[in-house]
Amino acid sequence: MKRKRRLPKAPKKSSSGANDAALRKQLIELLRSRGAHADFDEAIDGLPEGLRGARVKDVPFTAWRLLEHLRLAQWDILEFSRNAKHKSPKWPEGYWPDADAPPNAAAWDASVAAFRRDLGEMEKLVSDPANNLFAPIAHGQGQTLLREALLLADHTSYHVGQLILLRRMLGAWK
Repeated sequence: MKRKRRLPKAPKKSSSGANDAALRKQLIELLRSRGAHADFDEAIDGLPEGLRGARVKDVPFTAWRLLEHLRLAQWDILEFSRNAKHKSPKWPEGYWPDADAPPNAAAWDASVAAFRRDLGEMEKLVSDPANNLFAPIAHGQGQTLLREALLLADHTSYHVGQLILLRRMLGAWK
């Protein structure tokens, strides 16, 4: 006689309070790029002002272009996630600066501060249990807060890696 194989039962709820809190904690760590590689702050800190707009042969970006792209894309994802009236910039020109270099040190510092501030705002959205991570965003096309957080973490990680590689090529990495 053949024994029937028991299939695991699906949970009644999509996640328990403890699982939800654990997922939110892991998402925050992912957004902060903590784990297997350098994070945004490590990639940005200590870059000499004179190299912020420096070009490397056959590399299509500078540190300034990457920083601004990171800031602009993160801002767009954040605003989409929380504001039904938000209109995304035109792709691709709305996501990249025109110049290779910042106009001055204050512009660089303002961009870094804005990136950090918006990251903090995204962390607040993700960590708030009142925000359902799995529910489609009402003004979206099926996107969820979970998807937007993962997209942001992935995008940031990719470009932080590019920034570190660029710094290595410029001789400005540890």
